[in-house]
Amino acid sequence: MSSSTPVVFIHGLWIHSTAWQPWQDLFREAGYEASAPGWPGDLPSVQATRHNADALAGVGIDDITAAYRSFIAGLPSKPIVIGHSFGGLIAQKLLASGDAIAAIAIDPGQIKGVKPVPFAQIRSGLPVLKSPANRKKAVSLTAKQFRYGFGNAISQTESDRLHAAWTIPGPGRPLFEASTANFNTTSPAAVDTKKSDRGPLLFIAGGKDHTVPEVVVKAAYKLYAESTAVTDLRVFPDRGHSLVFDSGWRAVANASLAWLKSQSL
Repeated sequence: MSSSTPVVFIHGLWIHSTAWQPWQDLFREAGYEASAPGWPGDLPSVQATRHNADALAGVGIDDITAAYRSFIAGLPSKPIVIGHSFGGLIAQKLLASGDAIAAIAIDPGQIKGVKPVPFAQIRSGLPVLKSPANRKKAVSLTAKQFRYGFGNAISQTESDRLHAAWTIPGPGRPLFEASTANFNTTSPAAVDTKKSDRGPLLFIAGGKDHTVPEVVVKAAYKLYAESTAVTDLRVFPDRGHSLVFDSGWRAVANASLAWLKSQSL
C-alpha cells in the first residue's frame, strides 16, 4: 500500500458527508489520503444543507456518480472507494467503470438485478416512496423515521443524537430509480457484475439493518458470481443501518482496513 493511496468516502441518502470524519482520521493514521466529498447540492455543513434543501431536489444516481467521477479525476491516482447505503451503490459503479482500484460497499443501495424486497426495506423507504411527487423533491426524515430505518439496533438516546447531528434532506429520485431498476432496461442502478478485470470488492451487511436488510446485500453479492475478480462478504449480525457513524463505527472501519491489507492495498 502506497502512503499516498487515496480513499474516497461516499455517503448515503439522508446523511451528511461530515459523518465520515472519524473514518477519515483513522484512515489517515493508517497512511491513506482520505476525503469525503458530498453529493451534488450538499453544502459544507449539516445546517447549511438543511437550509438549502432545494439544491438537492431532483439529483439522481447518474448525477451523483458523475460528481464523484469528476472528483476522482482530480486526484493524483485512482482511489479506493468506500460507500454506505446509496454510496455503496455508487462505489460499485465507480469500480466497474475503472474509476477506482477497489471498493467497499457497506449496506449498499440495491442495484439492478436484486430481487428481495423485505417489508422492513419498504417501510424504511416510505417517507419518499409514498408520494410520486417526491421524485422531484428533497425529503427529510423525522426522528421516528430515522429510528426505524437507521437507529433500530442502538438506543433511543443515541438514535436521536445521531439524527440531530447528521441527517440532511435527501433527494427522492435515487430511491425511485433503485425501486424500479428491474423494470427499466436503462436503469442508472445497473452495474456490470460480470466484469472480471476490476479491483477487489467487499460487501458489508448489518444483520439488523432495516433500510438495506442483510438478505438484500447477500443478493447483490450473489450477482457477482460470474466474475473472477475478488468479491467478499462480511456480516455484522447485531448492527443496523447506522453502523458506519454510530458508537460501533470503529469495528466496521477496522474490518475494512484489515480487508484492504489482505488485498495488499
